[in-house]
Amino acid sequence: MEQLLRFITCGSVDDGKSTLIGHLLYDAKLLYADQERALELDSRVGSRGGEIDYSLLLDGLTAEREQGITIDAAYRYFTTDKRSFIVADTPGHEEYTRNMAVGASTADAAVLLVDASKGISTQTRRHARICSLMGIRHFILAVNKMDLIDFDAERFAQIEQDFRRYTASFSIQSIQVIPVSATDGDNVTKASSRMPWYKGAPLLQTLETLQTEREMTDRPFVLPVQRVSRPDSGFRGFQGQVESGTIHTGSTIYSFPSGEQASVENILRGDEKVQEVTAGDPVTIQLDREVDVSRGCVLSERPLINADELEADILWMDDTPLVTGRSYLLKLGTRTVPAQVSEIKHQIDIHSGEPVPASKLYKNELALVTLQLNEPSPAERFDEHPVLGSFILMDRLSNMTSACGVVEKTASRKENIQWQETEIGRAYRAEQKAQQPAAIWFTGLSGSGKSTLADELEKRLAAMGKHTMLLDGDNLRHGLNSNLGFSEGDRVENIRRAAETAKLMNDAGLIVLASFISPFKKDRRRAREIIGGAFLEVYVSTPLDVCEQRDTKGLYAKARSGEISSFTGISSPYETPEAPELTVDTSTGTLEEQVEQIISILMQKDMI
Repeated sequence: MEQLLRFITCGSVDDGKSTLIGHLLYDAKLLYADQERALELDSRVGSRGGEIDYSLLLDGLTAEREQGITIDAAYRYFTTDKRSFIVADTPGHEEYTRNMAVGASTADAAVLLVDASKGISTQTRRHARICSLMGIRHFILAVNKMDLIDFDAERFAQIEQDFRRYTASFSIQSIQVIPVSATDGDNVTKASSRMPWYKGAPLLQTLETLQTEREMTDRPFVLPVQRVSRPDSGFRGFQGQVESGTIHTGSTIYSFPSGEQASVENILRGDEKVQEVTAGDPVTIQLDREVDVSRGCVLSERPLINADELEADILWMDDTPLVTGRSYLLKLGTRTVPAQVSEIKHQIDIHSGEPVPASKLYKNELALVTLQLNEPSPAERFDEHPVLGSFILMDRLSNMTSACGVVEKTASRKENIQWQETEIGRAYRAEQKAQQPAAIWFTGLSGSGKSTLADELEKRLAAMGKHTMLLDGDNLRHGLNSNLGFSEGDRVENIRRAAETAKLMNDAGLIVLASFISPFKKDRRRAREIIGGAFLEVYVSTPLDVCEQRDTKGLYAKARSGEISSFTGISSPYETPEAPELTVDTSTGTLEEQVEQIISILMQKDMI
């Protein structure tokens, strides 16, 4: 029997994906008797006037049956005399593209449906490109609803030509094009008498004989560590699935990112000791000496690159647009590290595949980007190793997947840039000034009183003999950030630079007072990460109407009249801090009382 084939069905809405697979299962007698009976009963109240609606086999959600569309990926497992299959029937609607991408991520082949009466659509192109992005190298184009065009061979040939032309630049090993009628069963499991001009095999036979190359045993050994097993002090084993290659007892392997070497002392598959394991095996490996290995590390028989910069193709899946500089969690293999998209090199045009300049990415758009990783991580080009070359980006607040991608290039900035250690360090400078460095971050609307409060606090600290520096948002835009505008991406970069500046001043032993609107939670969280434990957030919560009444610069009036776009509080949101160290409202109480509150916190933390 041929090896297991994982395949995905995809294409535009209502192109007949669920109907095709349902008809295939029904005609090939691959259903249990109760499934077949349930299908016949459900079809009586379906949309086909009592005739069998094969899509009901896969569209199981109530909303799917009501709307007549696929929403979530539906997986079916079946076996013929020649092969076993796992099929992912995925949604065609653009809103559910992320569900389609999930199905494509584990597939060996793609069955891409096209409505013969409509031809290649935008969603057809998007799905084909996503399948290619996910490493699928075998495509079957099923030109469906041939009955609607009277089984026109010329129309079929034109659609085939259009598709081959579109995918000419893809890394595809095989393309097969089949004319079908999913509803009537033409060329689904048997050759159609209504299309004698088609000389190829029907869909099921094509799937049974498709030769895919997903073999990883001839590649170097790689094991991403999922778990460290230590049931007692005498046993320490590293568990995971062998993703490629073969390893033997006594083999020398490397641990990454540390780069340490050790020999394999024991190998367990389940609770059985073995001498050898290969790709696909779940294993526990014991080494002959203690090395730095934890979840997220990679065991490999050859040196890997510890990359802290990646160039990657990504599919953006978040409702919130991608702007450069935002911090996300990057999950590659079993390792999760903070990362930022530092550059959108170009967007990829869905129709032509050509690069298009872009400063933002919106949902379901594809792009080539540069990622900066906060920690070096073992990574490879996707073509060289799929597991170490594919990743997801997750939102740091919700943990929802924001993007998926594949690595095109890896780089290590540390090879060329080294941190220069100095004889005089942060601790010495702090001791010299008889204070602990701190970064007091004032955030709030324009006119809330941030700068006034920061200025008064600095005067109080100076009177106490403390060494300080006040960083004001407007002042930095006259110099360090003078090249930045007020787009979302520029605002993100503005806060990043301010945080890095505050950190350097903390290293000089100074108490820094930073006054920035900083409206977004993600940016304030990143500032906290950059600065570290010296960070204190003060939310100046003065109400909008009070801020607007003050309006000494006339900015609110200009924003109301439309002269200023994306103005925080009017045309751009302000995200309220969730857990600031202090919240103050400058419209109530006195300035002296509010300064005293901050002084009290600094004293409690032994910073002054």
